[in-house]
Amino acid sequence: MLTVNTMARAVIVGAGLGGLAAAIRLGARGYKVTVYDRLPVPGGRATVFKQDGFTFDAGPTIITAPFVLEELWNFAGRNFYDDVKLKALEPFYTIRFDDGDTFTNRSDFAAMREEVARIAPDDVAGYENFMRESEAIYKVGFEQLGHVPFGSVASMAAIVPKLLQLKAWQSVYAHVASHVRHRKLRMALSFHPLFVGGNPFRATSVYSMIAYLERQFGVHCAMGGTGAIVDAMVRLIESQGGDVFCNSDVGEITTTQGRATGVRLVSGERVAADIVVSNACTAHTYNTLIAGGAQKRWTKRKLAKAQHSMSLFVWYFGTKGKFESVPHHTIIMGPRYKGLIADIFEKKILADDMSLYLHRPTATDPSLAPTGCECFYILSPVPNQDSGIDWNLMAEPYRQRIAKRLNETMLPGFEKQIVTQRMMTPLNFEHDLLSYKGAAFGLEPVLTQSAWFRPHNKSEEIENLFLVGAGTHPGAGVPGVISTARVLDSIVPSAEVFAHARA
Repeated sequence: MLTVNTMARAVIVGAGLGGLAAAIRLGARGYKVTVYDRLPVPGGRATVFKQDGFTFDAGPTIITAPFVLEELWNFAGRNFYDDVKLKALEPFYTIRFDDGDTFTNRSDFAAMREEVARIAPDDVAGYENFMRESEAIYKVGFEQLGHVPFGSVASMAAIVPKLLQLKAWQSVYAHVASHVRHRKLRMALSFHPLFVGGNPFRATSVYSMIAYLERQFGVHCAMGGTGAIVDAMVRLIESQGGDVFCNSDVGEITTTQGRATGVRLVSGERVAADIVVSNACTAHTYNTLIAGGAQKRWTKRKLAKAQHSMSLFVWYFGTKGKFESVPHHTIIMGPRYKGLIADIFEKKILADDMSLYLHRPTATDPSLAPTGCECFYILSPVPNQDSGIDWNLMAEPYRQRIAKRLNETMLPGFEKQIVTQRMMTPLNFEHDLLSYKGAAFGLEPVLTQSAWFRPHNKSEEIENLFLVGAGTHPGAGVPGVISTARVLDSIVPSAEVFAHARA
């Protein structure tokens, strides 16, 4: 039997969902795993703020593919539902258009056809065709390719026929528009790439799968917040004998002759490892954590020229009193769609109008706030830091503009009931989460930055360095990030390879 000294050792940089999922999978495969994160609590973008008796999820708020978490727990010999309680939401969410009309997304397909018919009877057949194609895209894009590594040109070439069959060169919006004509339906069926940092007018139509993913597997929330999943992942890692250290900033991935050998913490401590897995932003990994400028493909110049996702402005607030009429999830559309998205992604300006995502988790889980109170989270997509916007100056004026919009639409008079609040801006993504250019989701999910064109899960630059998280394949979003860890199963050497070398 192998002793601790001869066990294969893995160091994970970053305790986001991708890093924690990688730690669980490697622990189940016999590695001695240690996770380091610079923040005071684990979770990365899925961290939690606790303030004045309120619990706020900083980032992800929904679970659309619970089976990826079930599979992760099963891989470790555990049952996910022994550790986390999910609740299916019905309806999923409501889209509120600028004229006050709504589109409510539900699990029942017959109800969805009726909702489409209410807005545009002539688009029902087109909607049905779109959903059939969404399912077909899911079965290839997620089931067949979502956990497959693309480490060579040949691996990419092998899927070209499938991409052609799926019309992956189309944008999501173009795909939707080829099936439905009504402006509202085109908006309601094409906005999903924004969930993963994509521009609906540029993101590959592979992301049309999200529509099917929602309907087939539902939209869920974790009781106790998404942070309850993070906490359960940490407990699982610790039960495997692994460690998760917060307030432990990694300053460098150490290398010898082009091979990762461990990490150096900012404190000066050096930790040896057989493999290193980086859950840090891929640009931060290659620009900062790898010393010596050995990069051949992902150079600073290439990363600077790449297309990066938008950023986010998020306002968290807690109120005294209840707002029972407000749903768990609401998407508040502004007066413009394509123009606003162009301002965010292309012009990189802070537009006068806005679209918002309003999250009221206490509609389902009152435990997140003191008795008789509510938690709210309001999110606005904004340009990344290429914009030059000074958020030290603009954060408060922008918050006030959001408040005005909420007063006019969903929450009249709500500001008088706020008892606690905080904001998150692109500055937080850039400086706290070390996201390059403050991009909230890493590289933008366009076709030329997907699969082989994305930074590989197995580093092209350094042997025994592996990448997980939003910046690698398959990409952002909870299902995608968890799946980046599954990719490691087929590319990370078995623990025995290293363990026997040590013995």
